[in-house]
Amino acid sequence: MRHLPKHLRPKWRYLAVGIETWPDARLSRREFQRHVWYAGQNLLGDPGCGDADLSVFEFHHANGTGEAVVRTRRDTVCEARAAIACLSEISGEEVGVVVRGVSGTVRSCEENYLGRRPEVSGENRVVFENADRPAVVRDGCVDIQAGDAQIGATDIDVTSV
Repeated sequence: MRHLPKHLRPKWRYLAVGIETWPDARLSRREFQRHVWYAGQNLLGDPGCGDADLSVFEFHHANGTGEAVVRTRRDTVCEARAAIACLSEISGEEVGVVVRGVSGTVRSCEENYLGRRPEVSGENRVVFENADRPAVVRDGCVDIQAGDAQIGATDIDVTSV
């Protein structure tokens, strides 16, 4: 069987996706891929999701931040961005996603939008609501552990111990 000529091959675009969760959340590539497919099916329907052909090319997640490269067909970039924006929860974990940019190759996608690795977070103790609590501090954001719940705050809201 011969390859298709270049003008008949599918044209791909690569979406750089930023992922943010609570620090104790654990996400896998497989879970992220499944939820991207479900979001595409729910928003676009089965034919639209099949046309977009959303697939996770790369995935990294640790300490509440992560990145992914999602591949889609060139003429369905807007639909793919909308489907990814519909993600709010993955396997019971709250998640925030943002499409940082779109590129024609994986290499340029990584260099232009994913080149800067997430800042390493550190665990600190902070004072919040007049109580000393454990927290994870990263890039001006503070995730405070309050019992079984997580509270999102900024540097202004807390006092370091």
